[in-house]
Amino acid sequence: MDTLLAPVREFLGCSTPEQWTDFAKRPENLALILIDHCNCELKAAQTALFLVRKYAVDKASAEQVLAWARPYEEFVYHNDRDMAAFLNRDLAKADLKLDLQPKAGVVWGAELITKMVRLVKEEFHHFEQVLEIMQERGIAYQNIRAGRYARGLMKHVVTHEPQTLVDRLIVGAFIEARSCERFAALAPYMDAELEKFYVSLLRSEARHYQDYLKLAEIVAGTDISSRVAFWREKEAELICGDDPEFRFHSGVPLVEEKVA
Repeated sequence: MDTLLAPVREFLGCSTPEQWTDFAKRPENLALILIDHCNCELKAAQTALFLVRKYAVDKASAEQVLAWARPYEEFVYHNDRDMAAFLNRDLAKADLKLDLQPKAGVVWGAELITKMVRLVKEEFHHFEQVLEIMQERGIAYQNIRAGRYARGLMKHVVTHEPQTLVDRLIVGAFIEARSCERFAALAPYMDAELEKFYVSLLRSEARHYQDYLKLAEIVAGTDISSRVAFWREKEAELICGDDPEFRFHSGVPLVEEKVA
């Protein structure tokens, strides 16, 4: 684990504050951790699909991307959701056979598609794994307000291409790296099932941040170290600063929030 985490910790600008870990490991906060983790997995998949659809594929392929996400979004955004039915759906019928075609003239389109489609498959799988754990523990899925973390990062994304895409990819790298670091921080304080699960996620999350970073370098076509340094500082400010809401990616908790 230390070998896997070493480059992640070097990439990040700070470690998770002890105050966050102390709060997160309380048994009464487990439901909120799992629900927000579940939401984070879906958001990660949606973000990657957005990048594929907006930047890398033709119009027909973009429709395939939307159809791929639809069952997951219908589950999350409909109040009459049925967790058991969703988890027990016929995957042979639900899974799509993707035939995504890169946009003409986008030289890095195929590589973005390959890396992001693999990431989406894994994030959707993780989403279902968290749901299964919640179902076993009698924790109902809920829509909860997203914390300030991703929003706080995205407000610094520049608004001209291709730098917008480069920034989005670097932000994706930091979110995935932070997820990896948080799983490692939480794992020792969880019960045996959750500890094993969180440790199992480390390898994929570590690869995800590297995939995002590699894509950012390819799209930029130049050295991005100064931009990475900028985002490292902004991400660390959010993680080390006081936070009015407790979430999987939040900063130092100020307000105790429980799931009913």
